[in-house]
Amino acid sequence: MKNLTAFVFIFLIHFVSGQNVYLTKVEKTHDGTDRFLYKINEEIKDAEYLGEIEVQGFSKEDAEVFSLIYKKAKEIGANTFSLKPFENIDGSPQGFNPANYRLSLYYLPKEKLINQKGYIYVFASSDKDQKIAINKKDYMISPRSYFTVEIIPGEIYTLSTKKLLGSTIKIQPKESRSNQYFQISSAKVKADETGAGGLNLKSGDIIGLEKSYAEFLSTIYNKEKQGY
Repeated sequence: MKNLTAFVFIFLIHFVSGQNVYLTKVEKTHDGTDRFLYKINEEIKDAEYLGEIEVQGFSKEDAEVFSLIYKKAKEIGANTFSLKPFENIDGSPQGFNPANYRLSLYYLPKEKLINQKGYIYVFASSDKDQKIAINKKDYMISPRSYFTVEIIPGEIYTLSTKKLLGSTIKIQPKESRSNQYFQISSAKVKADETGAGGLNLKSGDIIGLEKSYAEFLSTIYNKEKQGY
């Protein structure tokens, strides 16, 4: 009886804390084979609306959640997305709720994507404050937050976690390169097998993020007003 009670208790905890991803609307499908899933804003006017995803429940395992979203999006051929806020009774958009949100899915020809460049994105982990120094300037990032640093082409940027056994990396962005994305974390992260939404360039606790996953994080994380 004790074992049964323990099993039910563990199941309920998992159920309450779990996060489910549903493809709630399919307007049409597309035969696109693009492996990326980028966030779009002004490009929406040129995008073909395909459907909608809803995420229910909260989870700190953001990479796993994105992997589920990615698979659902590819079921209908989507290669881009945007946040679709829920509305209040008066029609105004509700604030973002990480435990329940919607994403609109689109197909957009790659040549119509706006090449975003000129910034370094730095994300904290999902569960604790993270300290980082960029060119000897210290920053403290709250959990599930990020900030951006505008880059000067050709300048060297040194990112350091300022820990005894922490990491330091140097990057020198070129003028033609797109944004670069990093997450500060001491946890081990497993790359996605598809290569889309996965993680790479791991150097200790500074992890280089693939663009699709980074743009998803920039959608569900808070942007802090710091950087230079």
